[in-house]
This record gives sequence, C-alpha cells and structure tokens, in this order.
Amino acid sequence: MREDSDMSDLVNKMPLPIFDTPPPTPGREVEICTRIDVSHLSFFYGKFEALKDINLRIYDRQVTALIGPSGCGKSTFLRTLNRMNDLIPNTRLEGRVVLDGEDVYARSMDVVLLRKRVGMVFQRPNPFPMSIWDNVAYGPRLHGERNKARLNAIVERSLRQAALWDEVKDSLRKSAYALSGGQQQRLCIARVLAVEPEIILMDEPASALDPTSTFRIEQLMEDLKNRFAIVIVTHNLQQAARVSERTAFFLRGELVEIGDTEKLFTQPADSRTEDYIRGRFG
Repeated sequence: MREDSDMSDLVNKMPLPIFDTPPPTPGREVEICTRIDVSHLSFFYGKFEALKDINLRIYDRQVTALIGPSGCGKSTFLRTLNRMNDLIPNTRLEGRVVLDGEDVYARSMDVVLLRKRVGMVFQRPNPFPMSIWDNVAYGPRLHGERNKARLNAIVERSLRQAALWDEVKDSLRKSAYALSGGQQQRLCIARVLAVEPEIILMDEPASALDPTSTFRIEQLMEDLKNRFAIVIVTHNLQQAARVSERTAFFLRGELVEIGDTEKLFTQPADSRTEDYIRGRFG
C-alpha cells in the first residue's frame, strides 16, 4: 500500500475528524440523513456465525464501501439489507436492520416492496434472456405498469441514468446478450433504476469487467450518489478509495472499523485495518 502522501493524492476527498459520522460531500450542500441503521446484527448459516454484532449506519447520497478479505462477511452483510439471505435455507438473523424507521425483518414488512426500494446489482452481469427494452421494462411491468408510453419513458430514463442510452437507443429490441460485459452490467443497473429504488446495493459490480468498463461503472456511481444511497462490496482498495465517502473494514465476520474513507486509509484506528490495507494479509 502506498505511503500516506501518495494515498492523499489517490483519495481526493475532505477529511472527517469525527469517527463514524457522515463526512461532508465537497461541492454539494445536501442534508445528510441516515437511511439504514443496523444494530447488533448477527447472522448464522446453520450453527456458523457469519456476522457478529454489527453496528453501522448507511447515509443518504453517499457511497459506503465494504472491504475485507474473502469470506469475511461483506456480501452476507450486504444481502441482509434487502433480505436476499431469506432465499438461503437454514439461516438465522439476530439484531435489527431499520430502514427509515421501519424494521426490515418485521413480519409486516412487504419483502417485494423492500427489494424495490433497496435494489441490488450482482457481481456478474445477469441480464434476462430477452431484449434490452424488455429487461428494463421487466420490473415496472411486474409492479403493474401496462401503459406502453409510460414504459417507453421509463426505459429511456433508466438507460440514460445508467449512461447506456446513447449506445443502445437504436437496438432496443436486440437481445441483451448481444451487449458487451460492461454494457450488460450497466443494463442491470438500468433494470434496478427502472423501479425507482431509494438505495442501491452493489456486490463487486466491476470485478468481472475490463479496466475501461470498470471506469464507466465508477463514473456511474459518482453520478448516481447524487440521488441514491449506495453500498458497494469491493476487493479493490483503490476502487474503494476512489468512489466512497465512507469505508467499513470487515474481518472474520466482525466490523473492525468504519469511518471516513481517507481517514481509514491513511490513519486507521485499528492495527488490523492497517495490516490489511498495507497488504500484510488478505
């Protein structure tokens, strides 16, 4: 890992002197609020405790990066935020995940509506075996939209937000599989945006992409955070430094440290964080 002066060049963001509070976002005067409040969260696969007493907050209109070695619980934690782990048998959760004052795991929670509000982009592009247009229109149709004009408007708006419209506007009826890997990932982001989420979860969205496509995804995140809270899992420390305001370091199911990204990379509070970001293990 680079020395502190080099990292400061890499992470061109305002420092935050207070631990685990939302840092200011340069150039934008926006009221920052908590969207998700996670408290005393533990998660089990059978008897194995994959997450251990996690406490953190996700703030609006910021990118929160989750880093740590493979198997440390990052992706498991991400999936707790919209109950994707419900699809895995023999799992159990303790603690609370609160979205805008509502307990995500309350019996009264509408899980379909939850996953509309908290959308997810997966590690590998997973377009549906249908046209580009049908991929983007799929979610709104699922939620009851039938008007063709409104669907056309949603498709165009979502593809524009995903920085893909200009590349596909003349081939909307072609198979999504005809797109490149980077285009497919942006299509999957457009598919999430089409249902008008409030929070976007990204599980290593650029790990399978070439550097040019990775750059486009990072640019897209920079734009999207003006409207959404974003949580990203990444193994790429430089990517976390480039795109996020806050970073959380996970290790063996524990949240070791969370705070302002620049401060965590240059002045980590825990020696384990420093060992990881300097490449001493991982």
